[in-house]
Amino acid sequence: MFFKLETSSDAPFPDPALAETNPNGLLAVGGDLTIPRLLNAYKKGIFPWYSEGDPILWWSPNPRLILKPQDLHISRSLQKLIRQQKFDITINQCFEQVINACAQPAKERETTWITDEIKQAYIDFHKAGFALSFEIWFEKKLVGGLYGVCIGQAFFGESMFSLMSNTSKLALVTLVEYALKHNIQLIDCQMTTPHLLSMGAKEMSRACFLKELKNKVSFV
Repeated sequence: MFFKLETSSDAPFPDPALAETNPNGLLAVGGDLTIPRLLNAYKKGIFPWYSEGDPILWWSPNPRLILKPQDLHISRSLQKLIRQQKFDITINQCFEQVINACAQPAKERETTWITDEIKQAYIDFHKAGFALSFEIWFEKKLVGGLYGVCIGQAFFGESMFSLMSNTSKLALVTLVEYALKHNIQLIDCQMTTPHLLSMGAKEMSRACFLKELKNKVSFV
């Protein structure tokens, strides 16, 4: 059974260990997407994910997909693409464009969970200094990127997009380079995908993830 959140934005979340197993990780419903609520959620390994017309749903799946920056695997083809230097790369220069691009329908999905409410919440989170974007450009057009939340030594990946082959992977490489430079030690990929596994991400039990996460965000 999942929990109904209290109205107050600083109300505590339930223990993630109490999350549902089916659907995997569903913990709570309701609340809002204010900055205090989002900060409280992410620091406890909880994130919002829901569809248009549904109430806000909060999740903490088990297992969790994690990428340690030093474990990134770059394939030979991706190495070759990087060496070609045909793309321009920026960081945190057009957050709204990135989240809008991530919200567009793609071959693997006809609808999106990135609603207007989600967009505005993360734009506000970005303006407050907690959400970052990584952008890939070709001939001055945005062709790939990702965005997520950065708290302390942890980065929580939210979504990525690719309009040209491998540009989302290139955005992930840029994120890892940024993480290594800024002492970000843990990248939360949330849910397991073959794409992320191929780049070095590994599954971790929720209990181990939350233990590691506590050490990475406790000083924020």
